[in-house]
Amino acid sequence: MKIAVVGGGSTYTPELVDGFARLAGSLDVTELCLIDPAGPRLDVIGPYARRLMAHHGHPGTLTWTTDLDAGLTDAAVVVVQLRVGGQAARISDETFPLECGCVGQETTGSGGLAKALRTVPVVLDVAERAARLAAPGAWIVDFTNPVGIVTRALLDAGHRAVGLCNVAIGFQRRFAKLLGVEPGAVTLDHVGLNHLTWERAAYVDGVDRLPELLAGHLDELARPVQLPPSLLRLLGNVPSYYLRYFYAHDEVVREERGAPTRGQKVAEMETELLKMYADPALTTKPDLLSKRGGAFYSEAAVGLITSLLTGDGAVHAVNLRNGGHLPFLPDDAVIEVSARVDRDGATPVPAPPVGPELSGLIAGVAAYEELAVRAAVHGGRDRVYAALLAHPLVGQHEYAEALTQGLLAANADHLAWAR
Repeated sequence: MKIAVVGGGSTYTPELVDGFARLAGSLDVTELCLIDPAGPRLDVIGPYARRLMAHHGHPGTLTWTTDLDAGLTDAAVVVVQLRVGGQAARISDETFPLECGCVGQETTGSGGLAKALRTVPVVLDVAERAARLAAPGAWIVDFTNPVGIVTRALLDAGHRAVGLCNVAIGFQRRFAKLLGVEPGAVTLDHVGLNHLTWERAAYVDGVDRLPELLAGHLDELARPVQLPPSLLRLLGNVPSYYLRYFYAHDEVVREERGAPTRGQKVAEMETELLKMYADPALTTKPDLLSKRGGAFYSEAAVGLITSLLTGDGAVHAVNLRNGGHLPFLPDDAVIEVSARVDRDGATPVPAPPVGPELSGLIAGVAAYEELAVRAAVHGGRDRVYAALLAHPLVGQHEYAEALTQGLLAANADHLAWAR
């Protein structure tokens, strides 16, 4: 069985490769193919990834290519982890919104929209090629941000796709450690949209242990998400870190102004990581890779792919069609929830209704995401403006106008229709 990784030249790819080498015991992976147009990066990451596979004794073959069609051919699963424009584009996404006093971030707000506009057409092209060249019934697993928007575009185009994020598995591991149980013993009531999620329950043997965690570990839960403990107590749940962009927007803007962006920090890490990867003696993951982001991504990806291919019915947090699960959203919206996964795809796990303290924000961002997909697929300045006007972090026409202008100017090299 062949698994193709589009964007395999990422410095984070070794984390995914290491996961397959360590964890894919029930998957007969005969070939893991890394695909990327950046040949020089592949020439460093490919041999290092091959050494990782050998270090763990995995019998599969690791290959790499700059030829997208060749890499996709006969793949049973296509993992998409693209960054169109590289870290330079990310840094732009994190900075141009600050001029309007809006948060600069690569997955939400105007920065997230800029990334979607660059990314969706490229991912759709990959998917269309995969539909012709990959194995019959191949799955597309999207880890490319903004995952919810990209996954919706894939599903709208008729592709067999599911979106993956590592936020939920991070909470599962954190909760399990505090409870003194194995991670697999914890099942989350994870609900919302990609990068707009809350953990409403943590079930162990059918018993919700989250109230116990909130009562005894409130500060420990609030600290990583950088929100006040009192907010978690009031909500009765644990928001993801990304809710800080909504619940503490102005504070985040003040912190971001004049400070190095996350993209700048990652760019520096990438330079160091590539130097490390080039060392032929390196056969394990360097500590620096853990600071690159995407904690537990490999575990989440291997687990999801295992369920899709073996039909084990395990529960994973994924991005999928709403289909009535959240009744306040259209059926064709893409949500991120705990779902049971088998060969036919993902089915949301039944969960209590979502109250208005969450549903209003979810609905507002879902409406923005629908407009963002239209703008990314069809282009047009007015569609970009409409999406920004609808976003809860923008809303005002003056900001939407200025952000539209800034976004299009910053991305002219990537958006032919905006030139």
